[in-house]
Amino acid sequence: IEQVIYAIEKTIENKAQIYVLGNGGSSATASHMVNDLGVGLSRRKIRDFNISSLADNTPVITAIANDIGYENIFLAQLENKLAKDDVVIAISCSGNSTNIIKAVKYAKSVGSTIIGLTGFKGGELRELSDINFHIQTEGGQYGLVEDMHMILDHIIYSYYIHLGHGKC
Repeated sequence: IEQVIYAIEKTIENKAQIYVLGNGGSSATASHMVNDLGVGLSRRKIRDFNISSLADNTPVITAIANDIGYENIFLAQLENKLAKDDVVIAISCSGNSTNIIKAVKYAKSVGSTIIGLTGFKGGELRELSDINFHIQTEGGQYGLVEDMHMILDHIIYSYYIHLGHGKC
């Protein structure tokens, strides 16, 4: 958890961008994380994050899926935009979703920091991540893994609330 917060702090100091991505329930976690760390902290004047979810823009996602394939929905959004100082937070229970792995490999080629949130055995994402928050479970325990990923979001949010002496 400390490594995740340190990477986020470094991104803020560099005035860089944080991109969050995930599929299904992990997509909901990505959106929730952007809400908490973006709007939630900014409106309390605690921290200003440049944070966005690559899973939130339905027209963009469906256009990419239709034109160049679902496996490219995150990669295409990062291409020509992602910078070395940026952070990619990739959330995947299995760690093996093709669209996430393609985006993460691209991010690594740019030199961006990869924070992986994984479950089950961790899959390829666990190996590719610079920092990995892993929940070891039996395969198929999506609810447990997704809940733990959401708890990480809330721990990070609470950390910043505490620093800013704000109220949740």
